[in-house]
Amino acid sequence: MAKLTTATRDRISVTKFAFPKQRKEPLENASHVRNAAARFNQVKGVTEAERSAAWKRIQSAAKRFGVEIQKPV
Repeated sequence: MAKLTTATRDRISVTKFAFPKQRKEPLENASHVRNAAARFNQVKGVTEAERSAAWKRIQSAAKRFGVEIQKPV
């Protein structure tokens, strides 16, 4: 996965995060999408509504980058 510096991460649009309010799980490329899907259940401090919306953003990004993902149980 591509590493993001703090400065680079701060320049990413809030709309390109799975959890935009918390700026967690960037969805910048295929590697980040796979990582966001893998770590989905590890994100703390979010509501079920935020988690549901984040999964939709992850799915959309996965489709855009041609990544196959499965929702973690």
